[in-house]
Amino acid sequence: MSSESRTENPFTARFIDDGSKVLLELINEGDQTLKSVEVLTIFLKDEETPGGGPSQVNIKFQDTERIHPKEKVVLSHRTWINGKPVDANRDQIERLKIIAGELKPYVLDISWENAEGKSRFQRIPVGH
Repeated sequence: MSSESRTENPFTARFIDDGSKVLLELINEGDQTLKSVEVLTIFLKDEETPGGGPSQVNIKFQDTERIHPKEKVVLSHRTWINGKPVDANRDQIERLKIIAGELKPYVLDISWENAEGKSRFQRIPVGH
């Protein structure tokens, strides 16, 4: 991958199991410090309404102030159902893990500011 491409899409992401929790690891593969990094809220498809319906579940990730070049950060999250935070027993993060050969119906939408203070955006397909 070229350096220019890495500058435009600096992030790689993976989900890691941390005991009883699944966390999102973001890696800045670029050569610039990225500031005000935010993973936008993900609204999951409704699995309870036949034929689908409005999303009842969303996942919000912790923001991070900056990620230095080649640095990894681990972000926690919170699952909300019908507008209310839920406990670990009802967490839905597993639905965002990638399974080889399965469609990736969701996207991590990541925004940040580059070294010049310009807002940038990257999308990473995830889920199953």
